[in-house]
Amino acid sequence: MNAIVTVPPYASFIDEIAAHPLVSGLRLNTVMPLRESKRDVLARLSKFKQPLWVDLKGRQLRVAEPAMPPFTEIKLSHAVKVHTPVDAYFSDGNERVRVAAVDGKRLIMEDGPRRMVGPGESVNIVHPSLQIEGTLTETDREYLAVMKELGLTKVMLSYVESVADVEEVKNLLPNAEVVCKIETQKGLDFARREKSEHGQLMAARGDLYVEVLQPHKIIPALKDIIQADPNAIVASRVLDSLAWTPVPVSADISDIAFLLEIGYRAFMLGDQVCMKRDSAIEALNVLAAISSQ
Repeated sequence: MNAIVTVPPYASFIDEIAAHPLVSGLRLNTVMPLRESKRDVLARLSKFKQPLWVDLKGRQLRVAEPAMPPFTEIKLSHAVKVHTPVDAYFSDGNERVRVAAVDGKRLIMEDGPRRMVGPGESVNIVHPSLQIEGTLTETDREYLAVMKELGLTKVMLSYVESVADVEEVKNLLPNAEVVCKIETQKGLDFARREKSEHGQLMAARGDLYVEVLQPHKIIPALKDIIQADPNAIVASRVLDSLAWTPVPVSADISDIAFLLEIGYRAFMLGDQVCMKRDSAIEALNVLAAISSQ
């Protein structure tokens, strides 16, 4: 077993994480705000003697500007087309809201979320008519340019659905090693069809769990991905209870056991559990303990 760990760019414990025997790489979530240039942060994080993975957002829908519902609009990272009215999901699928209309990058809300919506929040619109315009964001392109300058090659690409998505990255970073994050129904079709031909697959469960729409369908989705790529990584919703409690809940332990049983040996710890030193270290220790049984 090995694990890639998400690192908050200014955490004081990165060196301790990097030295853990289970760790095989560090991940920078490019949504995280920086107080320095992209070049400086990538150069600094690449000095911890672990491969540095830069997670690009691609066509993943995110909130672009603050908004205060009700009776408001929410501006997205990409222009979209979709039949309306339609449901949208916030907070990892825990908030369902109603979209009355769309206008390019604007969602015209009928109802909710009943709180302030902040930049960077993920938005899921699970409807077969959804079309997202464009793939890489301007921020993605800026990171790729800096990676090329620094000689970095490891890219995680969100919402991969076609070979063209991977080729767009490689056109900007020709020697890129791309992990294809599978997060949608179209992504699952890509994984079944292309397998690992265009890069290692990742079962990115944060959004995939929402996008399969019916919760139990995450089980065949996870099995399809590991069958398509025996070296696939499973990511997100991994021991997240440790972000709130010092001992993982029973369901988290069973979840890891299930993932190991169906063949996963590479894990990625997501943002939530990695924000603090104690929860990140404990998650790594729990993974190691379960895998040793």
